[in-house]
Amino acid sequence: MKKTIHIISICIFTFVGCQAQVPQFDGDKAFSHLVAQCNFGPRNPGSDGHKKALAYFIDVLSPLADTVFTQPFEDTMPRTGKIVQMHNVVAQFNPDAKKQIMISAHWDTRPWGDRGTSIMGKNQPIMGANDGASGVAVILELARIFHDDPPKVGISLVLFDAEDYGTTGDSWTYCIGSQYFAKNVPIPYPAYAINLDMVGDKNLELYIERYSYQQNPALVLELWDLAASLKLPAFKKQAKFMIFDDHVPLYEIAGIPAVDIIDFDYPNDQINYHHTHNDVVANCSPQSLWQVGTLMVNHIYTEK
Repeated sequence: MKKTIHIISICIFTFVGCQAQVPQFDGDKAFSHLVAQCNFGPRNPGSDGHKKALAYFIDVLSPLADTVFTQPFEDTMPRTGKIVQMHNVVAQFNPDAKKQIMISAHWDTRPWGDRGTSIMGKNQPIMGANDGASGVAVILELARIFHDDPPKVGISLVLFDAEDYGTTGDSWTYCIGSQYFAKNVPIPYPAYAINLDMVGDKNLELYIERYSYQQNPALVLELWDLAASLKLPAFKKQAKFMIFDDHVPLYEIAGIPAVDIIDFDYPNDQINYHHTHNDVVANCSPQSLWQVGTLMVNHIYTEK
């Protein structure tokens, strides 16, 4: 009997030890990064908030990553015709590892609340708490985790600029930062990419995005199956939207098989705060960021 108990104890210890290898993702710490970005105001290219946010990302990432750099480019803003300096931000961890993966999000915000009901608001920049700050918030907390507990694989965290000032109905006028990145890939070529966008919704529901399934079906199924095993209720193993997001240029231009984790029903299929002035901190949740971050760390630290 004692021998049996001893064997069981060893098995339990081994199991707990294996479990402990996956760090805990802190949704509250991630949420603090969401709030900090919104405290700068809208981060549309050329704005004061845009400049402050860029400095914030460099300040947060530089002490954590092995390498941090920006990928500058210029583009002409629609409506104003003004040429604006923009920057993708890249933070690398374990850049010499044989296997490299990439996790991305866009950090700019929509210059116009054009989907709102207010006539004046349609010409004013939105706060972008969910559409802009949420994916970045998850990535900044991941950077802290990767610094404290270095992963075995190489990881590039990439923040895309200029995703969100395109013209409705013309997909390729969006995602300018990821298009530039894909034409000038500045990192070791990743095996795949995971893009995080609009992941802070209080009523988070993450369906499978259809371009993602076309581009990398194996990774989609792996991620959503892992979410189910972790009992993360936001992840719904059912295809819904087909959304042109930063993952599409990565695949179409650079051949990087990319998956988009996005909740386009914000907050539900009856009401949508996307590109409106209701996209604020109060409509976002640390619990939602925790679910997405928890999936990311479990995926990364069990990656073979």
